[in-house]
Amino acid sequence: MKFAQKFYVFLMGFFIYSLIEIVARGYTHWTMSLTGGVVLAILYSVSSHRAMSLIRSCFIGSLVITSLELAVGIFDNIIMHWNVWDYSALPFNFLGQICIPFSALWFMLCVPAYFLCRLMRKRFAGI
Repeated sequence: MKFAQKFYVFLMGFFIYSLIEIVARGYTHWTMSLTGGVVLAILYSVSSHRAMSLIRSCFIGSLVITSLELAVGIFDNIIMHWNVWDYSALPFNFLGQICIPFSALWFMLCVPAYFLCRLMRKRFAGI
């Protein structure tokens, strides 16, 4: 994958996730925008495997997003005390940074991401 292609995918994730979070919460944090870019770049790479089904891609995507959310949450919220989010009141949370309800939401969000990645791949291939 060329650098320009990687950068384009990253920017798409950066802006799309920022927009989703602004619509849902009314604001976002710059670290979440960066994380959204990294996530879409990873999802794009995962979806490039021809044998990857939609369900499997969403399951892997949910695991990737939840893992990155934990890492960013530990840095943003526990180490830096920026208080970007807190899932402490939600069931099945870990350190207030990740929880099963949001992991399920990430699974669902991976459905349109899967098709977006396929569309971008076709565009890059010139199909």
